[in-house]
Amino acid sequence: MRTRTLLAVCAMALVSASFSFADDWNRKVELTFSGPVAIPAVHQPGWGVLPAGTYVFKIFSSLTDRHIVQIYSKDESTVIATVLAIPNQRLEPTDKVVITFREQAAGEPAALRAMFYPGRTSGEEFVYPKFQATEMAKIANTAVVSSPVAEEVAMPEAPEVVAELEAAPLTPIGPTGEEVLTPPAPLEVAVNEPAAVLPQTASPLALAGLMGLLLVGAGLALRSAEKRIC
Repeated sequence: MRTRTLLAVCAMALVSASFSFADDWNRKVELTFSGPVAIPAVHQPGWGVLPAGTYVFKIFSSLTDRHIVQIYSKDESTVIATVLAIPNQRLEPTDKVVITFREQAAGEPAALRAMFYPGRTSGEEFVYPKFQATEMAKIANTAVVSSPVAEEVAMPEAPEVVAELEAAPLTPIGPTGEEVLTPPAPLEVAVNEPAAVLPQTASPLALAGLMGLLLVGAGLALRSAEKRIC
């Protein structure tokens, strides 16, 4: 239990305290990681782990019912990875981006698990290749959905890569490495889940506090005016 708690704390510390949420249609999110983060699916050679830095995440417009997320360099000039995801749900939406991580073996970088968008109860849970999913299922002692996709390709944005992800079978893997018939339960990050909540640069609470001060000031001014009239 202590090990899991330490992993959770480390995972939360990996994400900086700001994000940019620009477009609703492709759910573009700019995230800054202050430490290395492991990612799944198809990526450029050597990019199975994102070094500390800023990256852009976008939903790919797929004609199928698959959820596909593409990870770009900060300037959006390069597609670093194309990631298969499955839908996941929260009980309550937040006004911030929520990131969760998979537990990893000691010494391994935190592995990106899911991302939830501001104002939405739905999010993206990322699907890892079978060999990684097997280890994650063992550590977490629960089933993890896997996919037999290739890992490294020179052009992760290529149409054939997207087509492979759209057609790839999804297989839940149990803690002992066996395939299971029952998929894992939907993730609810509010309960026992390592999560990092990224506050926006302009907080609604700060705005509410400013409005309160303005109202108090207006009230004092009116009271002063009434005394002068009397």
